[in-house]
Amino acid sequence: MTHAIQITETGGPDVLEWIETEVGDPGEGQVRVRHTAIGVDYIDTYHRTGLYPISLPAILGLEAAGLVEAVGAGVTDLKVGDRVGYPAGPLGAYSEARLMPASRLVKIPEGVNDEAAAALFLKGCTVEYLVERLYPVKPGDTVLLHAAAGGIGTIACQWLSAKGVTIIGTVGSEEKAALARANGCTHTILYKDEDFQAKVMEITDGKGVPVVYDGVGKATFMKSLDCLSRRGMMVTFGNATGMVPPVDPGLLSKKGSLFLTRPTLMDYVASREDLVASTDAVFARLADGTLKPAINQRFALKDAAEAHKALEARQTTGQTILVP
Repeated sequence: MTHAIQITETGGPDVLEWIETEVGDPGEGQVRVRHTAIGVDYIDTYHRTGLYPISLPAILGLEAAGLVEAVGAGVTDLKVGDRVGYPAGPLGAYSEARLMPASRLVKIPEGVNDEAAAALFLKGCTVEYLVERLYPVKPGDTVLLHAAAGGIGTIACQWLSAKGVTIIGTVGSEEKAALARANGCTHTILYKDEDFQAKVMEITDGKGVPVVYDGVGKATFMKSLDCLSRRGMMVTFGNATGMVPPVDPGLLSKKGSLFLTRPTLMDYVASREDLVASTDAVFARLADGTLKPAINQRFALKDAAEAHKALEARQTTGQTILVP
């Protein structure tokens, strides 16, 4: 018998239950994975609260690393003992072991430990598609990055600074500002003390930025539009402060023929080809030192509720993992 964190109803962290589960043997095209490290992501809280509806009961979690324990029929590229992981589900990562479609797993290369893989899978692949595919940022560009000291923010700072990009990052404290700068952020704005839109225009001599990466949501959305240069792109990819209200498309025209997109990682790694390419890009940047994991919080799997409390209270920096 193994254990997992399950919800039977939506709500606060108290709905997370530590339960016993029966995993069973893998079927056609499946493998059984014994988790060694599990990533905690803000999207997990959206599933827990019902902001992103899921079928209940459900085991939360979209990313993890572990060892292959058993292989089902038809699986030829994985074997027992392989170190594997996944960045984008399906749901069920908050567990000691689980069955997974082999097609959604990738092998973890030598030199990358399981904790780093679990911490960087979803966040690293998110940064990859945001800056390399959705809006291919060029050396010399200036971007606005909200929550620059968070799990995705620290990785984005490392990735973008290696590309020669000027990063304007918003943060909530001097401590987080120092962390963002240590990871390559060029300019930091304490959003509680400064008008970030005014500061962005000051830094860019009134030109604005070609792209805003915003995982914060409701609290930053409208002012972020005013940080964009003509024909700039607003990328809203998270809802830490709530969902962005409906937007009149005419507003985008009035503010400079702006582009607005609400992407999700799942659509950028939906094919096997894209999944492998994205994770390979993350592994390559780990290997060359561009990415340096900052696992600043570790919780036992059974204490997942405490991890969610810390995350929602903005008490975390870098990446957070659960250890089975």
